[in-house]
Amino acid sequence: MAAKAQALESATLAERFAATRALSRALAAPLSDADATIQPSPEASPTKWHLAHTTWFFETFVLRDHVERYSARDARWAYLFNSYYDGEGARHARERRGMLSRPSLGEVLDYRARVEDALLEALPSLPTEATELVELGINHEQQHQELMLTDMLSAFAENPLAPAIWQRGARHEEETAPGGRVGFAGGIHEIGHQGSGFAFDCEGPRHPVLLHPYSLDQAPVSNAAWIEFIDAGGYRDPSLWTADGWAWVQANGIAAPLYWSRDPDAVWQRFGLDGLRPVDRAAPVAHVSWYEADAFARWAGARLPTEAEWEAAAADLDPCGGNQLDAAGAVAPRAAASTGGLVQMFGDVWEWTASAFLPYPGFRPQEGTVGEYNGKFMVNQFVLRGGSCATPRGHMRASYRNFFYPHQRWQFCGLRLARDV
Repeated sequence: MAAKAQALESATLAERFAATRALSRALAAPLSDADATIQPSPEASPTKWHLAHTTWFFETFVLRDHVERYSARDARWAYLFNSYYDGEGARHARERRGMLSRPSLGEVLDYRARVEDALLEALPSLPTEATELVELGINHEQQHQELMLTDMLSAFAENPLAPAIWQRGARHEEETAPGGRVGFAGGIHEIGHQGSGFAFDCEGPRHPVLLHPYSLDQAPVSNAAWIEFIDAGGYRDPSLWTADGWAWVQANGIAAPLYWSRDPDAVWQRFGLDGLRPVDRAAPVAHVSWYEADAFARWAGARLPTEAEWEAAAADLDPCGGNQLDAAGAVAPRAAASTGGLVQMFGDVWEWTASAFLPYPGFRPQEGTVGEYNGKFMVNQFVLRGGSCATPRGHMRASYRNFFYPHQRWQFCGLRLARDV
């Protein structure tokens, strides 16, 4: 019976592995070798590098370490495609990834196929330790699928032709975003992952937190509200900004969300993976930094929620709902109709919180090199919750903690307002 259950588990894992790998290929399918090689900024990586790095992860931590007589496709590639694992030795500089014209995109895709075949062949006989690493690798690749999309967007935004990767999705009829608020009682709540199913180490241990009564806006802040902020001089009023935020605004000439511009008639437009389009006023604002989110909240007479408030509010909601990534195409935040409760908690835009990315009480990173996955980044970053339109459906859960530096905004980052009650 135990052997049968293990075989079923392996088969399910094999199917999820194959589906994840296939989605990565589909996302990259419209790209030329040149498209997949360019790097628009040090914080973004070429698509080709993402495809190779996620393959290196499986080759290194599963095949190399747990499959006898496995030989690497090219031992030199470990230097190219290691990201930040110091335990794996020296690596190519992150800001120079766009210089890797070789291996070609075709060679990287062949590399992926070779590793996929080897892993699927080995999977039924892998020990539990190794199958857990396969599960981690699947979730790791899903994270990189979102990064691939946002990095593609960043790369094509540099092109004066404003090329569209995919056609625009179906229009939605909502003209305004939901405008209500939902209240929550205070008291002792528990946050953090619990029960069965995968979670990253930073999502635990589960622990109690004290919350005071609060409310959350029914929907994320909309583009229409952000235009009001701009028109009211929000980017020109230092009283709304933290000291670091105001210095960032001044040094970089920030006056609108990333990828926004005005057309000759002074109408706001935004660039996306579907090309240059008029700003959808009812859709959630995206590509704003924590600095901008915090300033907007102060301007609106509100604040950003803590991650504990956000998680307590989302605990009973469907994490697979909303506008998330199902397949290549139509990746953009969109408007939602009011349901009387919270909407768009999952999907559309990651929501900045007021919480620093720090370890939960009792947190211990995993032993070995994979322990570098999250723990080493628990400094100077803020937590985001809820996923985005570029997050693969099924990857998200209420306890999921994303994190970025306060100035970063090339991801689909937005916000939802909170208030004390």
